[in-house]
Amino acid sequence: MEDEKNFVETDKRDQEIVYSKAIKAGKRIYYLDVKRNRKNEFFLAITESKKKFVGEESSQVSFEKHKIFLYKEDFEKFRNGMDEVINFINNNSENGVITSEIKKDDSDSNKRFEIDFG
Repeated sequence: MEDEKNFVETDKRDQEIVYSKAIKAGKRIYYLDVKRNRKNEFFLAITESKKKFVGEESSQVSFEKHKIFLYKEDFEKFRNGMDEVINFINNNSENGVITSEIKKDDSDSNKRFEIDFG
C-alpha cells in the first residue's frame, strides 16, 4: 500500500509545471511548460491547443491538443534547427510565399525530425 502511495506522489510530481509561458496566435495557443521528471530533472513540454467548433451550428467548442516533449540534452540541437528553419523562411519568402527553389539537405538526415502541429 505504501508503494502505491509513493508511486502516485511521484506520478503527480511528473506532472508538476514549474514554469509556463502561453503564446496566443489566432485560434491557437502554444504552451511552453517546464516540468520535472521522476529524477527531478527539468524538461520542456510544448502543447498546441487549437479551438475547434463542433456541430453544424458551431455552438459547441472543443480543443484539439498536440504535445511534444523536449529534454535538456536536445535543447541546443532543437534551437539550432529552429534557427535554421526560421532563417530559411525569413530569407526565402515574401508574404508567406516561397520565392526560391527549396534545396533538400540530406547531409544529416538521420539527425532530422519533423514536428507537425497541423
